[in-house]
Amino acid sequence: MDNQKIVDFDSLGRNVGRFNIKGKKFLIPQMNKIGGRLLAGTFRGFGIQAILMDTYKGMDLGKQYTSGKECYPCQVTMGDVLYFLKKEKERLGDSFDPEDYVYFMPESDGPCRFGVYNKYQRIVLDSFPEFRRVKIGALTTKDGYSLEGIIDEERVGDLRKASYLSVVVADILDRVLWRVRPYEREEGMADEFIENATKQMEEAFERYGASLEFDKILDQLDEIVAQAREIIDPSIPPKPLIGIVGEIYLRTHVQSNQDLIRVLERHGAEVVNASIAEWVNYTTYDRLREAKINFRLHLKQARFKEIRDDIKRMLSYGVDLVYQQSKQKKVYERIGKFLNIPEDHKVAHLEKTLKKEDLFTFDVGTEACLSIAGILEYASHGFNGVVNVYPFTCMPSTATAAIVKPLMDRLGIPYLDTPYDDSSQPGREAAIRTFMYQAYQHFKRHGRGLHSKNRGLPHANRVSVNKGAQ
Repeated sequence: MDNQKIVDFDSLGRNVGRFNIKGKKFLIPQMNKIGGRLLAGTFRGFGIQAILMDTYKGMDLGKQYTSGKECYPCQVTMGDVLYFLKKEKERLGDSFDPEDYVYFMPESDGPCRFGVYNKYQRIVLDSFPEFRRVKIGALTTKDGYSLEGIIDEERVGDLRKASYLSVVVADILDRVLWRVRPYEREEGMADEFIENATKQMEEAFERYGASLEFDKILDQLDEIVAQAREIIDPSIPPKPLIGIVGEIYLRTHVQSNQDLIRVLERHGAEVVNASIAEWVNYTTYDRLREAKINFRLHLKQARFKEIRDDIKRMLSYGVDLVYQQSKQKKVYERIGKFLNIPEDHKVAHLEKTLKKEDLFTFDVGTEACLSIAGILEYASHGFNGVVNVYPFTCMPSTATAAIVKPLMDRLGIPYLDTPYDDSSQPGREAAIRTFMYQAYQHFKRHGRGLHSKNRGLPHANRVSVNKGAQ
């Protein structure tokens, strides 16, 4: 590594954590373009200088300052922040002040390399004298991505509510795009429409988010979804329905997954990807679940102080989860009047599905919980194929593949693993073509669930998780 110095381990605690971002330039890595723009607009409404960084332009830097053994999203985001900071320093010259910037890189606990991205990236930034004082803002799943400490205390709750809504709305805009693009009247109409809609919603969140005028935001969303129906050519017949699960960054970041959804569409699919709100709901649910487990343990041990703390946490996370899922449900119900797109399942339902099938457990954690249960839900709703997207060597997604491959075989539902790194994989096109041929055969035999004439068919004509393909 060029400029490599002896690692200052104190910097991992001093320059990684929660920092007040008032008056700072808050650098947001681009995972999902729509979601990133809406989140940045929300933060700007609260007076925060949020910047959604360009992505994939700094891949040469990402490769230079990683070994290739890291999780692929770490390499991508490493390149993104180095590219941005280097360009910013070139632009500002001597007036560049690293203390003006806070780079946003959250983390998770548990057996996932995501938990150490910000530590590794801190070490790399410290190897550049000009970037050593750039702080890394690290929210964590340990407290459900609480926003405490980054803005004035009295605005934390408002920012959390507005930010969560921006995630839900971004998910909906994505699902609208995937719903209408395979059936668009003219090529390019859907992409252009969603680009304009994203700009409109970004401005709406910046204008109304901080004042919690959510009805004004959702009124604009209603208009957008209603207009999206006009893009659909009703003469185009329904297509095989493909569900995507996997690691949240790779399945969402278009450049990293080599535009997988568009490739599937090109080969005749309509696609539904797992949402980002699902992960946010899961982190809150998991903290509530953890508090309940601790409560039962401390109750047996008669540890009364810990019991009181557990009850407070249960109430806090319980209220957050109820708010998140009720808000999400109401928004989906609103736009469902205009366009039929799939809603998310409650995380508790996903856990019950895993318990019922005895396939995995939330005790292990990670995205495998959501991916395995999500695949079962796709199967039970008549999807014609499932794709698992993940970084090469990703442990949770490899566990998912090991569990669901034989299951999909028994159900007779086409399944495809798509691991990614920074290379172009030989045989990828052939694998997708083969998968889509199988999905089309499944579609001809069984029909499909959502948005088609087959919706609501008797159970015997649907895919059954317990009995296999009928």
